[in-house]
Order: sequence, then C-alpha cells, then structure tokens
Amino acid sequence: MATVLADLLNENQVLLDLRATARDEALREIVATMIGADKVRDAEKFLAEVRAREDVQTTYMGKGIAFPHTRTDLVERIMLGIGRSHAGVHFGENGKVAQLIFLIGVPQRMVTDYLVCVGALARLTSGEKMRDALLGVATPKEFVALLREGSLVLK
Repeated sequence: MATVLADLLNENQVLLDLRATARDEALREIVATMIGADKVRDAEKFLAEVRAREDVQTTYMGKGIAFPHTRTDLVERIMLGIGRSHAGVHFGENGKVAQLIFLIGVPQRMVTDYLVCVGALARLTSGEKMRDALLGVATPKEFVALLREGSLVLK
C-alpha cells in the first residue's frame, strides 16, 4: 500500500517554536521528535546523513520552505518531522531563511512513496494562503489538521 501524506502526519513530531536560528541546530531539534520505538533508530547518525545531504545541495525551496531529507536504513517507514520558526532559520545560500521545515527520513526501498509525499507537501505549501495559515496556527494539532485538510483537496 502506498504511503500518503496524511499517514505521515503526527502532532508529536511538530515543533511550532523552533529555538534555533541555524540550520544544523534546527535539524537537531526536529530530529529529537522523531526518535523512539518504530521511529529513527540512531538520531546522531540520522542527523549526520541529513546534514551531509544538505551540504551537497540545499533543499531550501524558496518562500520560506525547506524539505531536508535522507534515504537511509535508519527508518523502517517514511518519517516526517516538522519545525516552524517565525524568525526563520538560516537555510541555504545568500542568507535565505526557512520558516517551515519538513524533515523527511526515507527507507531506501520507498523512493516512489517519498516522491509522492514530498510532491504533496510542495503543492500544499506553494500557495501563500496555506503558508500563512501554517504560520498562524496555535497548536501542533491545528497544524496537522490543516495539512490533512489540504491533502484531501489534492486527491
């Protein structure tokens, strides 16, 4: 069965007030929400893989959005951790800042599922109205509900 975006959303893996202003520290905060039973097996190694991927080519997509990710053996299923920063996290080149960071861990065997999910996230966050709504919600539960609602529209 193919993975859909709604399957990945977990309010316990959404941080609405990232403290970090630098990429690596923000990634560390988000990864901390992704560890535990049936999640990321080795947080430090996973973080190193994500940073190595970012060092090759930034996943900053513009408009305050970044999709850092890694294909890894450290997860059994696609994992999604989300961080939001109103001040912005320095991400990418030329002083670009990300306000919404969607960190994805992908099992080696699930590339197609990953592409479907990241494509859905990219479409959802491409509109200014949705980005503003995601920046304005007060709780992780509301954040996840907004993404779920938006993903239903994409079907």
